[in-house]
Amino acid sequence: MFEKITIIGIGLIGSSLIHGIRKAGLAKKIIAADIDSGVCETVKKLEIADAVMTDIRQSVVGSDLVILSIPVGAYASVGEQISPTLKAGAIVTDAGSVKQSIIDVFLPLMPDSVQFVPGHPIAGTEYSGPESGFAELFEGRWCILTPLPNTNIKAVEQVTKLWETLGSQIEIMNPKHHDLVLGITSHLPHLIAYTIVGTAEDLEDDIMSEVIKFSASGFRDFTRIASSDPVMWRDVFLNNRDAVLEILQRFTEDLTAVQRAIRRGDGQFLFDTFSRTRHIRREIIEQGQADYKAPGGVIQEGTPPVEALHTKSVRVE
Repeated sequence: MFEKITIIGIGLIGSSLIHGIRKAGLAKKIIAADIDSGVCETVKKLEIADAVMTDIRQSVVGSDLVILSIPVGAYASVGEQISPTLKAGAIVTDAGSVKQSIIDVFLPLMPDSVQFVPGHPIAGTEYSGPESGFAELFEGRWCILTPLPNTNIKAVEQVTKLWETLGSQIEIMNPKHHDLVLGITSHLPHLIAYTIVGTAEDLEDDIMSEVIKFSASGFRDFTRIASSDPVMWRDVFLNNRDAVLEILQRFTEDLTAVQRAIRRGDGQFLFDTFSRTRHIRREIIEQGQADYKAPGGVIQEGTPPVEALHTKSVRVE
């Protein structure tokens, strides 16, 4: 499909892209680039790319497709570095979980001869680093593309075909709408998880040790989410500030209502609230977005067993 693809940022998403692209035969040559020399050394040992380099500017020379899998806060720097060396006619896409701020910062840096197709694969695990990647990460997951009205349709079609070949379902969305939707489906849950685990950490040592010892599934799930890359999530919250603050305000109002019901002993309000929200989980399961791959097959509900969490085929969000 492509002669040469460069992937910049070789964490979980970047390395999974390399595995998937290699497995599907989507490129004759794959270049892996990362400013972290330690990451590059790991990629070399894994032998998953045709070339590995820390020189971001040089990495895109001659590439037909460039995929950015980097923290949201790094787009301006990376854009300035690669702009002079991008091939005329090249396509640049990305995997950032915020879209409007990326477009605002990155698009003005791109030459007129280059097409930028913003994207966001809704996939991931709590693991990070190039050794955590696996080709099946994107199978059955959504990838949201947020092209602008003047984006070349052929470039959008090529990026669509790439993600579909990797197993993703495609949704085209307005960038600001994307940021609002992800504000509640991804960003707010991470913010809550970081806060809850932080609250637990501030408890007295003896209570904290018991919290860890007797963790129920709810708290375990929060610790999984809160173990995500802190650099990535710092940048997400700073770059999706308006949407996150809007959703956070709505959540705060709902939380206050629940707090009031508990204080007043209003069991009917609590029952009605909990009953109303159960259907969301059912719909997620019905749409196949609650499953994960485990050795020997697909398990559809619940927290992955401990032994499954140590395999690279696990898919959780």
